[in-house]
Amino acid sequence: MSTTITETAPSAGTYQLQLRTIDGNIVRTVSKEEPRLATAEEIPVIDISGLYGDLEARKQLATKVKTAVETYGFFYIKNHGISEEVIENASRQAKIFFRQSRDKKEPASTTHSKFFNGWFDIHSRRTSPSEKADNKEAFFYRYQPENDPETKDLSAIPEGVKPYIRGEEYIWDATSHLPNFKHDIITYWQHCLQLGRRLIRIFSLVLDLPEDYFDTVTTYPGADAVLNFYPGQPLSKKKEDAEIGIGSHTDLQCFTLLWQDMIGGLQVLDVNGRWIKAAPIPGTIVVNTADFLTRLSNGKFKSTVHRVFNQSEHDRISMPFFFGFNPNETLSVVPTCIDEDHPAKYEPISCGQYMMRRFAASRPDN
Repeated sequence: MSTTITETAPSAGTYQLQLRTIDGNIVRTVSKEEPRLATAEEIPVIDISGLYGDLEARKQLATKVKTAVETYGFFYIKNHGISEEVIENASRQAKIFFRQSRDKKEPASTTHSKFFNGWFDIHSRRTSPSEKADNKEAFFYRYQPENDPETKDLSAIPEGVKPYIRGEEYIWDATSHLPNFKHDIITYWQHCLQLGRRLIRIFSLVLDLPEDYFDTVTTYPGADAVLNFYPGQPLSKKKEDAEIGIGSHTDLQCFTLLWQDMIGGLQVLDVNGRWIKAAPIPGTIVVNTADFLTRLSNGKFKSTVHRVFNQSEHDRISMPFFFGFNPNETLSVVPTCIDEDHPAKYEPISCGQYMMRRFAASRPDN
């Protein structure tokens, strides 16, 4: 059985929210107040054009990122280098896929997958144990070295990496009737992966490490992605009856790149246990740090609880990309985050092992 950690009993204006972690479920006390818009200080917009400049420009960018990841763990990025055409092509394909009849989507179902690739239907997943089943459809796809923009010799994949290569071609075969679907989705994924490899160098600088510190563990990275579809809800539905799009959670790997359309729905739990809205901003991508980078930073980087509530009558599309390290590489808290007063809080573990333990702790029988 999993361990449950309980906080102080909630007051009349709060409720208890269960969250899944590597050690089982924990409970957070959360305000019942209506979610408000986040301020620019809470979720800042950071111009990352310096990412493509010289070392000094990257160091200046790291200073801005440091503030964001050590406070709320969420920020928007602009001038990120992914063209609007690439994003528009992928989001259009997502809409085309989800608008199909169920029988057209079923061949790509996760029920045919060994590794949770493919499509799953509305209400088939429950992210938070204390919230309703997720009111979303999704199409999930994993890293495949043959699609890596850094060309790979497929005959030379390290033996330790091979068990973690879990992309599956059947999902693309099952969508081959959709013109350019695979091409447009993979192109978007490739741009996200290139951006992720650049951004992890900024995180290295934030940690006072050489910017190439993580280069050797991002050669076959955890680079999973999802197309999400959140159906609109009738405006006549009472707020208390509105269905949650995806339940409250933290992300597992290093960081997430999230493109969201202009419908809105992303909410972040602030330091006082109140929900704040990360409203869409044109031309930006939302970045949030995730659990594994929190571990490596000895807790300095925040992996913040978030959820999606599409309370609009319009359907919502989002396209998150999850960046992690090579899943076979065991990593420890980095040396710059440890001293006599701050010993390592976390044991060495690989990204792959961490994710497997988190999934195991999340099983319904735990």
